[in-house]
Amino acid sequence: MNIGKTYTSEAVVTLDKCACSVGSGDLQVFATPAMVALMENAAMLCVATELEEGSTTVGSAISSTHLRPSPVGAKVCATATLTAVEGRKLSFTIVASDEKGVIGEAEHTRFVVDSAKFMAKLQ
Repeated sequence: MNIGKTYTSEAVVTLDKCACSVGSGDLQVFATPAMVALMENAAMLCVATELEEGSTTVGSAISSTHLRPSPVGAKVCATATLTAVEGRKLSFTIVASDEKGVIGEAEHTRFVVDSAKFMAKLQ
């Protein structure tokens, strides 16, 4: 996997992605949990095409800041950059933004796992 590889995930702020709908607040603005989910999605997809068949990545830690609100109808994006690979451990920096600029930042860790073995742990 190439350090510096990036991927951008995009979404439009809809009522179901607002703080008042997901339970993280009572305002009609892009919810922090929705922003974090978009960030994780960008990191997951950043490396997805480079994984062996039957493998995936799972998130294990994220430290984020939500710096500014985004209204319903805003287009938001999260760009993940792969910053380190240590065996199965992958590290990312992620920047989320809307049409007005940066709305959030994060440091995120994912691990490469065998999908079948991982799901077998649920048995």
